[in-house]
Amino acid sequence: MVEGELWEKLSRKERKLEREQRHLVRDRSEEEAALEEVFDKPTLMTIYSLISRGIIDRMYGVVKSGKEAKIYWALSPKGEELAVKIYLTVTAEFKKGMLPYIKGDIRFKHVKSGTRPLIYAWAEKEFKNLLLARQAGVRVPKAYAVRNNVLVVEFIGEKGVPAPLLREVELENPEEVYWELLEAVRLLYRKAELVHGDLSEYNVMFFRGKPVLFDLSQAVLLSHPLAETLLRRDLKNLNRYFGRLGVRVKPEEEAYRWVTG
Repeated sequence: MVEGELWEKLSRKERKLEREQRHLVRDRSEEEAALEEVFDKPTLMTIYSLISRGIIDRMYGVVKSGKEAKIYWALSPKGEELAVKIYLTVTAEFKKGMLPYIKGDIRFKHVKSGTRPLIYAWAEKEFKNLLLARQAGVRVPKAYAVRNNVLVVEFIGEKGVPAPLLREVELENPEEVYWELLEAVRLLYRKAELVHGDLSEYNVMFFRGKPVLFDLSQAVLLSHPLAETLLRRDLKNLNRYFGRLGVRVKPEEEAYRWVTG
């Protein structure tokens, strides 16, 4: 193929991508927030590939926005509610924070230290951790797919409204929820061989009367050098929060032994 023909082919592909970007959100009524035009072309191509594969049918507005990621409400072709988590180009500070969790994980020991490979590994890590947790019987969002910096999981909530965080709920029986979360920590440890690593009232949703753990990107395998430290921090966070609610919590060392056996 001559240079001019190659250039023309690439230009047609770029124009096609731009048209697809405009149609990523198929319903454009006032009630449905459009997909923000903030993503680079690799991310847009990734989203389009997930639509082409029949994982995503429609994308709507942002339900959660942070410095590292945005979460969009979406629907599958079957009408299932989805959360599409899109990791953005990270800050140097976040990249620095990622490295200890990635480098100590034997599943990602060959990941390059560049920004984009790290983001892709971070998304894949969360996907794999969700699969392990769910197989162990822990209440976490169902993981549907991951590609590059885009993770698609079950939406915890209804009709585009996310379930509240644990800290936003007035619990009728906080002691029961405390023990449910301790059991989740134990299942993660014993069956999934994972430690959440950032468990607190900010990373638990309360849906249909039950706690649901989320944000498992930083969760580590038991073989990780930080596993014990992170487990103790998780237990300390649970005791701190529920202790303030008047729950007679299990002393940290006893809780640690109960979880690890």
